[in-house]
Amino acid sequence: MEKPGDPGRRAVVRGALAASLAATAALTGNAVRAQGGRAGAGRAPLPQSAEERRVLAVLEDVYRVHRYLSVPPEDGRLLRVLAESIGAKHVVELGTSTGYSGLWLLLALSRTGGRLTTFEADRGRQQMARSNFERAGLLPLVTLVLGDAHAEAAKLSDPIDLLFIDADKDGYLDYLRKLRALVRPGGLIVAHNMASPPPDPRYLDAVTTDPALETIFLNMHDAGVGVSLKKA
Repeated sequence: MEKPGDPGRRAVVRGALAASLAATAALTGNAVRAQGGRAGAGRAPLPQSAEERRVLAVLEDVYRVHRYLSVPPEDGRLLRVLAESIGAKHVVELGTSTGYSGLWLLLALSRTGGRLTTFEADRGRQQMARSNFERAGLLPLVTLVLGDAHAEAAKLSDPIDLLFIDADKDGYLDYLRKLRALVRPGGLIVAHNMASPPPDPRYLDAVTTDPALETIFLNMHDAGVGVSLKKA
């Protein structure tokens, strides 16, 4: 019998991941051909209210000014859809940056009655995020935490409906180990940069070999998003 760290097991993991990515690539290609354009292209989100229009305007401005510090728009929209579809009441974000992904999550939380707890190590970026949340009228829904998320997030005790990991890439496995137990059954663990830059293979191993997690990979034509459903 092979041990968890044996080469044979790692080969199986790589094969399963490759098959998942190939299926995702095929679906992405079909979507691109159907749209007649680049992957992820589509209509801009349509505001349902004046409040939502204000948030979308702030999102557009943040992405225009700080694109290099933001997730791609289609990944942001995916976060909003995921959070709202599961009726998330508590979302935890590791890596606030300037608040772009947080704003997408807050669009969902403003409808579900939830809240966002977001962690950032850089004081300047956190201050920009706070300003952007305030401009969007969503600051009351946010708890901003400044400091090393490896230490600060470990202090959390409330259940998590959606965990979004987008901080130091070699820290993903540690975040998963520390917060996995707080994610409720039926909750989601969402990890950014599953395609570019190259993800930590240890994290991929953890989310693709755990029978309590069902993991798929989306938007792999760009930065890539891993979505893991916690089954139990």
